[in-house]
Amino acid sequence: MTRMMAARAALALALALVLAGWLSPLVAGTAAELGSRAPPPQDGEFTFLLPAGRRQCFYQPAPANASLEAEYQVIGGAGLDVDFSLESPRGVLLVSEYRKSDGVHTVEPTELGDYKLCFDNSFSTISEKLVFFELIFDSLQDEEDSDGDGWADVVEPEEMLDIKIEDIKESIEMMKTRLERSIQVLTLLRAFEARDRNLQEGNLERVNFWSAVNVGLLLLVAVLQVCTLKGLFQDKRAVRT
Repeated sequence: MTRMMAARAALALALALVLAGWLSPLVAGTAAELGSRAPPPQDGEFTFLLPAGRRQCFYQPAPANASLEAEYQVIGGAGLDVDFSLESPRGVLLVSEYRKSDGVHTVEPTELGDYKLCFDNSFSTISEKLVFFELIFDSLQDEEDSDGDGWADVVEPEEMLDIKIEDIKESIEMMKTRLERSIQVLTLLRAFEARDRNLQEGNLERVNFWSAVNVGLLLLVAVLQVCTLKGLFQDKRAVRT
């Protein structure tokens, strides 16, 4: 009985060693593959309030050999203008604009690191600005190639198909590009709508204020005219008794 238990223990130990030796290269290879794949950059949009006399900067990480499109728009505040600058991860000034209401800039190819976007409202002493900006990354070429390699594994040869795989891939990529562009256009339309609404609300406040001032002046002039006319018809001569 003791020999059988010892034999079973030895067999279990040998099996565990074999499985460990077989699984360790697989786990290591999977971990190395996952570590080598960097997460794709994500598009983003942000709206913030920039106080008067302040400068605010944002940092956006970017991969190498990609395309970055930065677009901003001032949608609220007096003058609807702001200073904008864009710096590369190495500190090189790529874009510098002064007193602009909007702008679109493309960096291609990008460098690996954090890009610095700064909005400056230091020239204004009393007016704060509402700023909207959007960052758009285009798909990397190597990701497109890696995605395309899987097609050949699941389809039949091209001579057996009426439509080539390249045509299907081209149609899908074109549809994807147009959908992404539609989303960008809708986002910009929302920003334009917000700016127009802020302008209309500001104009309405000014119209109401000056209308109230004009009504007050009209009432004041009317009171003065009544008092003046009453003073003209009053008899100021002394009456003898």
